[in-house]
Amino acid sequence: MKQLELVDTLVIGSGPGGYVAALRSSQLGMKTAIVEREQVGGVCTHVGCIPSKALIAEAERFHIRKQLGAVHEADAYPQAQAFKQAVVNKQSGGVQFLLKTAGVTLLEGEARLIDAHTARIHHAENGEQQIGFKHLILATGSRPIEIPSLPFGGRILSSTEALSLPHIPKSLVVVGGGYIGVELGQMFARFGANVTIVEGGEQVLPGFESEIVSPVIRQLQKNGITMITGAKVSGAEQHSSNIDLYYTRQNEQYVIQAEYALVTVGRKPNTDGALGLEHIGLTSDSRGLIEIDEQCRTAIQHIYAIGDIVQGPALAHKASYEAKIAAEAIAGQPSAIDYKALPLVVFSHPEVTSVGLSETSCKQQSIPVIVGKSVFSINGRALALKETEGFVKIVAHATTGLVLGAQIVGAEASTLISELSLAIEMGATVEDLAMTIHPHPTLGEIIMEAAEHACRKIEKN
Repeated sequence: MKQLELVDTLVIGSGPGGYVAALRSSQLGMKTAIVEREQVGGVCTHVGCIPSKALIAEAERFHIRKQLGAVHEADAYPQAQAFKQAVVNKQSGGVQFLLKTAGVTLLEGEARLIDAHTARIHHAENGEQQIGFKHLILATGSRPIEIPSLPFGGRILSSTEALSLPHIPKSLVVVGGGYIGVELGQMFARFGANVTIVEGGEQVLPGFESEIVSPVIRQLQKNGITMITGAKVSGAEQHSSNIDLYYTRQNEQYVIQAEYALVTVGRKPNTDGALGLEHIGLTSDSRGLIEIDEQCRTAIQHIYAIGDIVQGPALAHKASYEAKIAAEAIAGQPSAIDYKALPLVVFSHPEVTSVGLSETSCKQQSIPVIVGKSVFSINGRALALKETEGFVKIVAHATTGLVLGAQIVGAEASTLISELSLAIEMGATVEDLAMTIHPHPTLGEIIMEAAEHACRKIEKN
């Protein structure tokens, strides 16, 4: 077995948490190595965020071309898949370039902890290596949750297989109406699939206020998507060319027949299996999550955990944020996590975003608030783009005007939310936003107008 020299920081996992942690560690002068068992860049780059957004963007372009009658449908999806793979390859190559130029040692293989300062790395072709470390950052990510009644395989797909389907299915049933189910369901529908979404809650995108979700539901219906809510899936039967999916709703059993079933009911932390946490006495909770402190430190002082394997939403940008905190904590800096301004984004059409506190959560906490709103339908830029569905909603303290939260549904919401995230982070008021000069004509003016609406309400108090 090859014995590698001791490193200051070992990172396990090269996703948006792992590679950022390795880069920051190296930038801070620590000798750093990173281990990846599959593909550099992790799930996000190869079978998650990047390929899904590439296909969603291609579906939007296809939808526009189809409306203009300027599209060859037979070629569209293969071309979209080729484009997606080119984007993935470029992103993965970029991550590898960054790690190399930063002086990070990249080790390919599956890491298994032997003790609290040693890991063994197994590679099918290169055999085994052993490496010692002073500090460890666990960034092993997550995988799709598998329902016992719908085991993956054949015509039952996880998001991983769905993103690489060689053709658009004639029909698709999506089990789970969260952000992944809505994003991929709408993408396939825009390419021509007959899509049904089956959701256990009372609305798709559970967790968002109904007024935020309503514009998305209208668009899903325009895309021909059937939404069945309050339903519990009980099983499926696979056939040579289709699948029968059974579900119960209001004590009645139903069956849907489709070419494929896509299961998107959440993700499971990669803390089990070969990682070997039991060898170092590090435990996880019933969901597989590892407890950390405000610097991402676990119960073992020199071992840190970030991303999908710790509490909070499984978001790439959350993992990257935590990665910097962990690396800086190892370097002795006083960095600490603060999720006050953590934005959530759904890349549906129209897009949905949220940051900070909602109006509902403020009422639950007895925080006095006022709400400022402005709609896309009267904005010049939105009219020019033919993207008039949606609104900006700002939640502010009723007395001080401090921005506490915001929600946007509409075109480019994923970009617009950053201004409101910054406002929360820096402790800005709605007056600050209202008095900031926004260029005309832009979608950003809708934020300014929502802030002005909030200011007028405060003046009346």
